[in-house]
Amino acid sequence: MSRVLELINKLKDEHSLSTDEYRFILDNYTDEDARSAAEMALKVKQGIYGNEVFLRGLIEVSSICKNDCLYCGLRRSNTNCQRYRLTKDEILECCKEGYNIGYRTFVLQGGEDAYFNDEILCDIIKSIKESYPDCAVTISLGERSRKSYEAIKKAGADRYLLRHETATSEHYSQLHPEVMTLENRMQCLKELKELQFQTGCGFMVGSPFQTNEHIARDLKFIEEFSPEMCGIGPFIPHHATPFAEYSAGSVELTCFLLSLVRLMHPRVLLPATTALGTMHPNGRQMGLLAGANVIMPNLSPQSVRKKYELYDGKAHTGQEAAENKKEIENTLESLGMYANASRGDFKRI
Repeated sequence: MSRVLELINKLKDEHSLSTDEYRFILDNYTDEDARSAAEMALKVKQGIYGNEVFLRGLIEVSSICKNDCLYCGLRRSNTNCQRYRLTKDEILECCKEGYNIGYRTFVLQGGEDAYFNDEILCDIIKSIKESYPDCAVTISLGERSRKSYEAIKKAGADRYLLRHETATSEHYSQLHPEVMTLENRMQCLKELKELQFQTGCGFMVGSPFQTNEHIARDLKFIEEFSPEMCGIGPFIPHHATPFAEYSAGSVELTCFLLSLVRLMHPRVLLPATTALGTMHPNGRQMGLLAGANVIMPNLSPQSVRKKYELYDGKAHTGQEAAENKKEIENTLESLGMYANASRGDFKRI
């Protein structure tokens, strides 16, 4: 048995490696090692969640963002971005449509838009929970104050997604403007955990300047933070950002990392991301076969889906569209999996 495979087995058994061991895997793994890791991850996932895949209805509430992250098409400096903001009624209409189709989790995602202050956002969350008490609400609206997170939790939000993007300060500063710091991002994640949100972190694979050392630190952070959710997807450049000419991340490496995260944290809710589906026609299926167990098709109004352009070519049709639930279910069946229509909460011990 190779040293890499020994370490992957160790991760499966002990759910922990040193940063140097993660780095060794990344520096030396082969395609065969990746296939072995995927087989192990799939078995681990099946042991906890069976062949279920949880569906989340994604509602992209705003393309307005105060931040100027160098990789994102919604960055403040992109004057060609088509800006929009959904009203409360439009968001509730998305939920109504999603509920009737069969979705029981709604994910409200958007740029850091000051319009969605605590009063407005909490009113929206309360209205969703009153109308659909059997549903979970996930928020993904960036960095906010602890007081804001407390208010959102009190209003009824169940989960919060906030990708850490990189666990290395120097790398973080290469991806973000000076006013944003890794210290603040990590403090937000810490507070979300303390407030007992089901909390999600995650990072881009193949982002500019990323090294295997950075990824190893990301894996060690995820191991120690122990999130309930973890979003990992390939970096895809956007033409109106400083990173327009950089190469996209690898689908294959992304899937390998999904397998490692599943082995590290067996109960994690692990999406096969839209970015995977954008990069490869079978990217979502590849992610599911590598250990992912969540997909988040788009419930946003048709009129705005093209406007929420985080990166070039973002998929929003076919199986990325929530209304095509039957098509999604058929694909899952072809993989020996099936859609779970429940809230799909994290399974605690």
